[in-house]
Amino acid sequence: MIPYPQISPTLIALGPIQVRWYGLMYIMGFVFGYLLLKKRNEETGLNLDKTLLMDFAFYLFVGVLLGGRMGYILFYNPLMFLANPMEIVALWHGGMSFHGGLIGTIIAGWVFCWQKGIHFYTLADAVMPSIPIGLALGRIGNFINGELWGRESNVPWAMIFPMDPRQVPRHPSQIYEFLLEGVLLFTILMVLRRFKLPHGTLFWTFISFYGLFRIIGEFFREPDAHLSFIFSQITAGMILSLPMFLGGLIMIAVGFARRAPAAPAPQAG
Repeated sequence: MIPYPQISPTLIALGPIQVRWYGLMYIMGFVFGYLLLKKRNEETGLNLDKTLLMDFAFYLFVGVLLGGRMGYILFYNPLMFLANPMEIVALWHGGMSFHGGLIGTIIAGWVFCWQKGIHFYTLADAVMPSIPIGLALGRIGNFINGELWGRESNVPWAMIFPMDPRQVPRHPSQIYEFLLEGVLLFTILMVLRRFKLPHGTLFWTFISFYGLFRIIGEFFREPDAHLSFIFSQITAGMILSLPMFLGGLIMIAVGFARRAPAAPAPQAG
């Protein structure tokens, strides 16, 4: 067993003002993602000016905020919010869904493209390599907070997390997800971007591989206390991610099929 590093969730405290590692990770993810998007803007020939880039970032911020919150409510805890509707806006109490946030950002991106006359797949393919950066930093924030820990385990690198009421060794699943959803997914997208691919390939590759990596990660992650397992070892995260994995693969295949040249017609006689 490896001792859990005792890192204070608060980076800086100046009286009532606190800067927490988790919030800093999200800000860093947004900044690094924006810088990579600027680079991709030049590589792909989108040529969005600074104003359009900032507008797009605002659309995504609104999309991920609204989508993440509504996704958490609808997918994970609808009865609690029906009983106490004011909790819907109590973001400081926690409760965001990645799947809901993804749907929200896709809708926001589509609205932006429709309003500005931009091809959705062209912009989406440019954006996708930047998203794993935010995911990776978010998982580091989860680890520092000592939250979203893994299932019980006796592997040599298991850890006991301070907030775990049972105080048993567990998988450091936040690190697994950091490596899968962050490092590996970023590497895959950055390699694929070097090839001439059908429009939408990077977008659907992200959708499919995030779904796959999330399913793998869920096998090691302890479900939230109010969710538990849906049945056997299957979690809500797996169920929500399976359509992403399969649907993404289908759309990648459709993209390549549409780009493939038609077979020559047989000669008469």
